[in-house]
Order: sequence, then C-alpha cells, then structure tokens
Amino acid sequence: MKALDGKTAIVTGASSGIGRATALLFAQEGAKVVAGARRQAELGALVAEIEAAGGRSVALAGDVKDADYAAALVETAREHFGGLDIAFNNAGTLGAMGSVEEITPEGWRDTLETNLTGAFLAARQQIPAIAARGGGSLIFTSTFVGHTVGFPGMAAYAASKAGLLGLARVLAAEYGAAGIRVNALLPGGTDTPMGRSVADTPEARAFVEGLHALKRIAAPEEIARSALYLASAASSFMTGAALLVDGGVSICRT
Repeated sequence: MKALDGKTAIVTGASSGIGRATALLFAQEGAKVVAGARRQAELGALVAEIEAAGGRSVALAGDVKDADYAAALVETAREHFGGLDIAFNNAGTLGAMGSVEEITPEGWRDTLETNLTGAFLAARQQIPAIAARGGGSLIFTSTFVGHTVGFPGMAAYAASKAGLLGLARVLAAEYGAAGIRVNALLPGGTDTPMGRSVADTPEARAFVEGLHALKRIAAPEEIARSALYLASAASSFMTGAALLVDGGVSICRT
C-alpha cells in the first residue's frame, strides 16, 4: 500500500521547484492531486506528467492572495475527487528585498499578503473540508530565514515566513481535536528557480552551499520527501512542529 492511497491533496506553488516535486511525489504515493499556481501552461505539463505515470490530477491556476481562489481549490478537490485530506500550502515569494529603509510599504504588504495572508486564506477554506473527512494534514512551507538565521535585506520574507510558524501552532491547537495536524516545513537552500535567483552566480552558489553543514543545497525532491512525511500517517503524532530540513545551515558555523 502506498503512503497516500485514497487521499486527496492540494499543492500550491506546484508549477516549479518544491511544489512541483511534491505534487509528483504525492501522486506517486497514491494521492489525487489538485495542483495550484499562477502559470497555467506549467500546471498543464505537471498534470500530464502525473497522468502519464498512472496518477490522477487536476490543475487550477490562480493567485493565493485571492480568497476566491482558495475557495475554488477546495471546491475543485470536492468536485473531482470527493473531498480533501491534505493541503501543502507551499506557494510563496522572496518579495521585497533590501534594507528596511529601501523596502516600500507596498512591497512589504505584498510579500506578507502572498506568504502569510495567502496561507491564512487557504487554511480557512481547507480546514472545514479536511474536518469533514475526519481529519488530515495541513502543511505550510516556511524557512529557516527569520527563525534560526537572519539575513540582511530579507526582512519582509523573514517576517512573513516566521509568521507561518505562529499560524501553524495556533491552528494545531485549535483543530487537533478534529484530527487535523498542522505543521510547518522549513527547507534550507534548495535548487529551485527562487533559490537560483538569490545564488545567481557560481560564486554566490558556492557561498550558499558553504553555509550548510552538508556543504551543498537540496534537490527539490529531498524537500518533497519531508513534505510526504508530514502528509502521511508516518507523522501521525506530530502537530504544531517546525520541521527543519535545512542541511544543517541553522547549526553550522564553519
């Protein structure tokens, strides 16, 4: 039996990087996947790949800042697959970069709207649907940035992603009795389009790799395996946790 047989999962940010790798892995492990992101063409290619491998998936393009989109993703899960068991709220942005003097109020708000408010809008739609199935797993993609490490120029990103930890812990306490587990996944440096936009030269990549105890960055598939752990019964007594999957960047000083 596969880890997610009989389950339906929403994965946002599914057009590339960690989200795409996780959507593929969830499908391989038996889940029916509702894939969300802004780019329709990339989502279509993902669904085709899942279905070619014998899985089931449907895509819905939209912006996680839109409350109606959050509702539509849940409704899509109900219409196509009968309900919702798992939600991996992974969509995010680096957002406004620079010192606090350089970040505009508009840039700050847009970053928080995407990374934090988008997760709130998603959760408030997903939780009743998951509860209706008798419980399940809600996962947010946070980061070590702003949790164990502060990087200059990343105040909006760090604040928005750290806010997800508080949201996850409160939701875990509020909905644990309903059988809903809520956890945050905190990746380290990962070879994604977002990661490459920060480490955009060989020298910058080597510097980022060197920050990690493992002296490398992760492949998206490595982070996806940790998302699978949080989604599956393997983590059945785990809720309210901040799971560092960071290659030791939080503890490395060499």
